[in-house]
Amino acid sequence: MNGLFGTDGIRGEAGVRPLDPDTIHRVGRSLARNLAAGHATTKPRILLGRDTRSSGSAIESWLAGGIAAGGGETFSAGVMSTPGVAYLTRRLGFSAGIAISASHNPFPDNGVKIFSAGGTKLSEGLEETIAEETLQVTLEAPHGEDEAITLPRPDPALQDEYVAYLKSTLPPTVTVGALGSFRLAVDFANGATYQIGPRLLRELGVDVLSIGIAPDGRNINQACGSTHPEALARIVTESRCDFGAALDGDGDRLLLVDRRGQLVNGDAILLMCARHMKREGRLPGDGIVATVMSNLALEQALAREGITVHRTQVGDKYVAEEMERRGLALGGEQSGHIIFSEYAPTGDGLLTLMQVLRLLISEMKPLHELAYLKPFPQVLVNVPVKEKRDVKEVPEIAQAMEEAERRIAGRGRLLVRFSGTEPLLRIMLEGPDEGEIQALSASIAEATRRNLAE
Repeated sequence: MNGLFGTDGIRGEAGVRPLDPDTIHRVGRSLARNLAAGHATTKPRILLGRDTRSSGSAIESWLAGGIAAGGGETFSAGVMSTPGVAYLTRRLGFSAGIAISASHNPFPDNGVKIFSAGGTKLSEGLEETIAEETLQVTLEAPHGEDEAITLPRPDPALQDEYVAYLKSTLPPTVTVGALGSFRLAVDFANGATYQIGPRLLRELGVDVLSIGIAPDGRNINQACGSTHPEALARIVTESRCDFGAALDGDGDRLLLVDRRGQLVNGDAILLMCARHMKREGRLPGDGIVATVMSNLALEQALAREGITVHRTQVGDKYVAEEMERRGLALGGEQSGHIIFSEYAPTGDGLLTLMQVLRLLISEMKPLHELAYLKPFPQVLVNVPVKEKRDVKEVPEIAQAMEEAERRIAGRGRLLVRFSGTEPLLRIMLEGPDEGEIQALSASIAEATRRNLAE
């Protein structure tokens, strides 16, 4: 870790370092300077997009000021999903793209996620360089009008381009008539997809009941979206929808709710998509990628289908890297980040919804039958910490972990890791006996509170 970029870009409280005007200006300037290196005759062209947080416009202008100071040129997509920024960056030949969003985090937070010209996460090497240049206290500080600039109005053609792309991921067999048979409830989290999402579904002929489409700058992810699917579940059952879908604030993840109001998480989505893609001959290597957080039930269910689950550490960046390394077409996270490499190198909630509709039309079965997955009991405990020390070097925590691993050996899994974006130790236990794993996780959590939270 370089002190600036976490596992998912730069993130924190808006207006507070590192999301203060000076730091963000420096990030923009360093990015433009490095992209311009070796291209003396061409200005770097950088696309900016943001979610609906009220702080987004200010951060956008600070970045634009830094990019201009570094010799670059900025273009604005306005309110645009993170995967939309990634797609438009690679499709339209931008030198880089920046999504201004804190994803599923609450309103006070924001973030900066930079994409390469290929629409993938920025290389660690360039992140290190930008971090080093940004954090140099001797670097001249910006002054006056150089700190921020007013961007031109967003080009509506960018939204048109992205919507057309999403439609293109459906084969000719998926007709408007077939899609018109679906009644959906979709929660757009008062976030980045609140305009594009309803438009896309309407143009496809879907009977859509849209919620979470009234952003006020503060209500993104607030009791809505993929982090709070309870209201969606109620609406699905009350309105007799075929199913429901919930995106997060920046639109890169998707969770589903079946017609009975039951949540369908990322593991269940991976299960049904992997089965379907194998039947269609679209699952090279008969394998998918999931993270260490995916339930053992997914691994066992797919093994019965002759499909191997390759695991990575938590983070869609690592899922994408492993998929590329192995030449695989499907991967994702339990949280709803699903990657279909046939179409995109990153997770995209609206793209995932398109593939779910495609699957349901082809299989002619309801969601609850196709996505049925009985998970092993799983406990996840987040413990706030003041420092991130190697837990194996803290005797009390190490002893509690060893006891848990001894008790569940051969029957479950233990995963203990620090969050990449928050001051939290995450403790995950999985096993056949819920009472047992609850007690074991509580023991590790209490040892953590005594040693790292005081």
